[in-house]
Amino acid sequence: MNYTYILRCGDSSLYTGWTNDLEKRVRAHSEGRGGKYTRSRLPVGLVYYEEFETKEEAMRREWEIKQLTRAQKERLIHSERRSDATDTYS
Repeated sequence: MNYTYILRCGDSSLYTGWTNDLEKRVRAHSEGRGGKYTRSRLPVGLVYYEEFETKEEAMRREWEIKQLTRAQKERLIHSERRSDATDTYS
């Protein structure tokens, strides 16, 4: 599976990415190895994700989400929240 995900950072900003191993990628972000943006905004917590069959679909959805305003992203997080995603920091 491939995933598009949203993290809430320690400064309350939102980070959107995609991966083929959600657990490993969130752990990497939490440990400061996930990306330049999240590294300086620890801690981070998974607040939303979607599953896709192909990486192209996940990448396309990542781009779509990145085009949304913060308010639209917050609505997405709260209206479509996945049961596995939590708003707690890892």
